[in-house]
Amino acid sequence: MEIAQSPILQAVVALAAWTMIMWIWMYATRIPAMSRNPKLDPAHMVGSTGTSLRAELPEKVSWKADNYNHLHEAPTVFYAIAILLAITGYGDGMNALLAWIYVGLRVIHSLVQSTSNRVLVRFVLFALSSIVLMALIFHAFIVTFDVHM
Repeated sequence: MEIAQSPILQAVVALAAWTMIMWIWMYATRIPAMSRNPKLDPAHMVGSTGTSLRAELPEKVSWKADNYNHLHEAPTVFYAIAILLAITGYGDGMNALLAWIYVGLRVIHSLVQSTSNRVLVRFVLFALSSIVLMALIFHAFIVTFDVHM
């Protein structure tokens, strides 16, 4: 199987695309909220941080930005491991299935965080996605270090 045809890469592209969907959703809510706030004049904002901006925006608007940032944390490990599995020829079967489960859990996590933001639900989804990621890392370890079990 060619690397470009490795099924796990579809999950990689799907999560990257989802990250851009969250970027669009973040700005589709943030820009209107900023324009409604008289304290926020983009022409006069200099060196502001996300923290100072957060104080001026509704929580529900900030939740999208929080999730967008989260999609640049643990998923970066997913990208590296998935690409490694594709390169080594192990990006199909169980690994591809695990990758899609990971992506599904991250999308559901995004939807929960961006709408209701229930911390316990988010934690369970994050923990489950982390366990799936650990399984992928374990498989990559076996392949990379040629461990025979």
